Order: sequence, then C-alpha cells, then structure tokens
Amino acid sequence: MKRIALLGMPNTGKSTLFNRLTGGAARVGNWPGITVELLTGKILLGGDMAEIIDLPGIYDIHGFSEDEQVVRHFLHDNVPDLAVVVLNATQIERQLSLLIQLKQLNLNMVVLLNMADEAKKFGITIDGDKMAELLGMPIHLISAKYGQGQPEAMQAITKALRYPTPGMAEALRTQLEQDAHIEHEMARVLSSAVQVPARLSDTRTDKLDSLMLHPWLGLPIFFGIMYLLFQGIFFFGQPLQGGVADLLGWLRETVLDPACAGLPSWMSELLLDGIYNGVSTVAAFVPIIILFFLFMAIVEDTGYLSRAAFLMDALMAKMGLDGRSFVMLLMGFGCNVPALMGTRVMRSRSLRMLSMLVIPFSLCSARLQVFVFITAALFSPKQAPLVLFSLYLFSFAAAIITALLFKRQFANTEPFVLELPPYRFPTGRQMLLRGWHEVTHFLRRASQFIIAGVVLVWLLTNLPASAAPASADTLAGMIGAWLHPLFAPIGINEQLTIALIFGFVAKEIVIGSLAVIYGMSGDALGGALGQQLDWVQAYSFMLFTLIYTPCLSTIATLRNESKNNGFTALALTWSLVLAWVVSFLFYQGARALGY
Repeated sequence: MKRIALLGMPNTGKSTLFNRLTGGAARVGNWPGITVELLTGKILLGGDMAEIIDLPGIYDIHGFSEDEQVVRHFLHDNVPDLAVVVLNATQIERQLSLLIQLKQLNLNMVVLLNMADEAKKFGITIDGDKMAELLGMPIHLISAKYGQGQPEAMQAITKALRYPTPGMAEALRTQLEQDAHIEHEMARVLSSAVQVPARLSDTRTDKLDSLMLHPWLGLPIFFGIMYLLFQGIFFFGQPLQGGVADLLGWLRETVLDPACAGLPSWMSELLLDGIYNGVSTVAAFVPIIILFFLFMAIVEDTGYLSRAAFLMDALMAKMGLDGRSFVMLLMGFGCNVPALMGTRVMRSRSLRMLSMLVIPFSLCSARLQVFVFITAALFSPKQAPLVLFSLYLFSFAAAIITALLFKRQFANTEPFVLELPPYRFPTGRQMLLRGWHEVTHFLRRASQFIIAGVVLVWLLTNLPASAAPASADTLAGMIGAWLHPLFAPIGINEQLTIALIFGFVAKEIVIGSLAVIYGMSGDALGGALGQQLDWVQAYSFMLFTLIYTPCLSTIATLRNESKNNGFTALALTWSLVLAWVVSFLFYQGARALGY
C-alpha cells in the first residue's frame, strides 16, 4: 500500500482536507521512530488503496519544538511515497519557506495552495503554472472547505504516486548547511509568480474583531457565547435524550425481557439489570454529546477560539500560563487527552508542565453526561443550564487556583505569539464530519470501559450470593461503609461513593454504575436519585466528580507527555485533595446557611 504524508503549517486547512479526503473514516496509529500517535485514513486512488497520514502542523522542518521533531523523525524513519504539502494561499509569502525546505529533502511532492477562494477575495493572484515551473513540482490551487480544485488535485496525486520517492536520509543530515539558500530562492519565486496588494483587508473580520476583542466587552461576550452554547445543548438535546431513553425502555420491555425469561435468574439480572441498564443509560446521552461536539466544532472552526486565547492571555500570564494554555483548557471540554497532547506546541517545558497540571480540570464530555443526568433529575429545566454553566465556571476556577499555587515551581519565560485567522463559518459537511469523528472517538473510548465496568459493579453489588442485592452486606456495601467517614462530610453516600471509585477508570462508567447499583435506568433512576438526594448533596457530588482524579486514559497521557512519575503523582494527589476541600466547603457552607 502506498503511503502519503500530509504536511503543512498550522491553520492551513490541512485537517479539513484530510477529513474531506478520508470522509472522516480515520483511525489513530503508531509509527516507528516517534512516540506519539498520528491520525491516518485510507483512500482509493487510481484503483489502488493508499494510506494518508496527517502530520502535525509545523513552521520549520529543522526546528526543535516537539511537533517539528515528530515530523522530522517520521520522515526519516517512514519515508512516504508522496508528500502532499498544504499551504495557505493568503499567506504564501510566509509559508513558502517550509515548502523550499521540504524540496531540499528530495521528496516526491504535490503542493496544494489551499484557501484559494479567500486569496481571490483579498486580491492575491497566484500563477500556479509559473510557480510549478520555478519550483519543478505540481502545484494546484484548491479550497478544501468547498472542494474547489479537488478533482484536479486528486489526479495530480494519483499521477505522482506512480513515481518512486528518492532516498532522503542523507539530505536530512546536510539540510542545516543549506539554510542560506532558502531566503534567496523564496525571493526569486515570490517576485516572479506572486502579486500581493500593499494591504490585505477583511472588512468582516475587522468589524467583528472590534467587538469580539474589545478590552471591556470581549470577555463578557465570550462567556455569554459559552452560556448560550449550554442553553442550546439542553434545549435541543433533552427531547432527543428522552426519545432515545423511551426507545431503549421499549426495547427492553418488548424484546429483551421476554427473551431472557427462560434464563437462570442470576444471568437474567446480569444481562438486564447489569449490562443493559448500564449501557442504555449511557447510550441515552449520545444525542447530547453529539450536539456538544457540533456546537464546539462551530466555535473552534470559525476562528473564535484564537480570539478567546488572545482575550485571556493577559489574565493567564498572571498565573504563569498564556493564551495557548487557555485554548488547551477549551479543547479539554471535549476530551482531556488530545488537549494534553496539544501542549507540544509549547517550547517551554515549564509552561507545558503547568498547562498539563490544569487541563484535567476541564469539564470533559464524559463528565458532561454525568452532570446532564443529575441536573435533569434534580433541577428544573430553567435551572439546569445555569447549574451546568456554573460547573464550567468552577472548572475554570479550579484551573486558576492550581496555576496560581504552582506557577513558581513551573516558571515560564517563553513569549506568546498567536496568529488570528479570519473568521470562517464551517460548512455543514465540515461540522458533521468533525462531530462524527469526535462522537465515534467518544464511543470507542466508552465501549472499552463501560461493559467491563458495569459487570464489575454488578458483581460487587450481588456478591456474596447470600446477601441481598445492593445491600450493606454486599462487597459494594462493605467498600462504601469503609469509605463513608471520608465522604460523609461532603454529603456523598455509599452508593455514590462506589460510582466515584469506578469513575476513576472512566467517567463514562459513573451513570452506568448508578444504574446497576440502584437496579434502574433512565427516568426511574433519575427519580430514585431525586428522592434520595437534595440539591446540596447532588451539587457537592458533581463538584467532586468535576475536580477529582482524571480517568485512566488521561493519567496515562500525563505520564507519557511529562515523562515524570513524580509529576503524575502530584497531579493525582492534588486533584483529589482539591476536590474534597471544594466539596467540603460548599456542602458544609450550604448546610450552615440552612439549605
């Protein structure tokens, strides 16, 4: 199978092109010579399958940031049959240097000048044929967002794959000696093939930025946008969630209950009250997770997250962080793991370590389903979005407190440089592909743990066989009673304690665990929690779930990225201590006020 490497600078639309080429059917794979996983997909070219690898965006092939080293090591140890280089046509004078560096490696290359539609709007004219003649390689203008120029580009890629890639290991060793030639060749090509107006203007972007980046209004607008996002999730998501829950309930009553009637009682209870109740309770939240990722994809792909980083940089600097750290916190709303991996763009190790310490406090999608379930069970439809929004504010507060306490230990001196792309509203296809990719990633992660988790919870709540299910005499009851003195001061009972223990493996298991512990699912489980807990206990439980130890996948990523067992232990211990203290102050404070 032929191998294609997708190369380019950050913010060139490389990921958009990758999703368009692969149709979102991507997977994560390991590669020799590098310690990180890369996104890959298979496409059909000229009757043959080819594998395309989306490499990290870099500015310099011989730079020393982790992303640049990843790309260099990949090319050294996994020589591709073809390199597809994606450049931003609106910034061609800044991006051509990377292309010339890659050319010196003697790679088999096809160059795609993306965002050709925006370049035309800005008045930039690029003679692709002339540039191809000067550089000696195929060059095509495209718009990955709208698919313009894609058929011609795919024909060029298919044709280029027929030719072998020359060896390049020696070129990598000698490349640093050739830097002096890069500036000269850039000037030669730009003067002959590119005409750029004296000033590029985007009136729409300028007008929006005058409001979005306003020194006084910028931050209130940002938090207002996030609040409306959560309102939209509840408004559109709750009816869908209810419909899925009703469908799953009907499936159990009409199909599964009769089908399991002839089985031994223990097996029937394991399959229905254990596995099915746990999995179906989690599955009912998939519509809300889909909406969450769709809305976040809109916010991210429009370019607004870069503005949020700019707005927050001054505040983050006081905590020893910068705007990029804030962007990673926002990425953590989806999943903490890619947010932790995203810190590789930071050259300062101290900044990376402090950022990695605060990122696990982001309210990820797995925690989101726990909070949506509990808020729907104990709070009114008007209160629920406010409660959820308050938890997001608490997640920021936990990150801020952590950064302030540890910034001296991880002092940062790296300057903050940020590129603000023009506003771009993503197409429907982009949003669907992005949402689908994130949801399938979530479901794959969830499926790894949920079934095993609910089976283990069922065993703990049903063994020994002589004990009544979910009673104090079961293994779960004994564990809950043993830990009760620790959790009683924060209002968390034995059943919730068991769910928290399994939440350490994966937060997706928490609601499934409660379904098994109570022997109920859906509205019945929500009703049981509503009768047993008041709002103070429920909110204290959600605060602890928000802040305490991240899931095993996040812990493993922390260890891999930091390469430091002591740092990983610090992150675990600190999150547990902070979660207990915050929940204690809230619970005892609310009780002291008479709630």
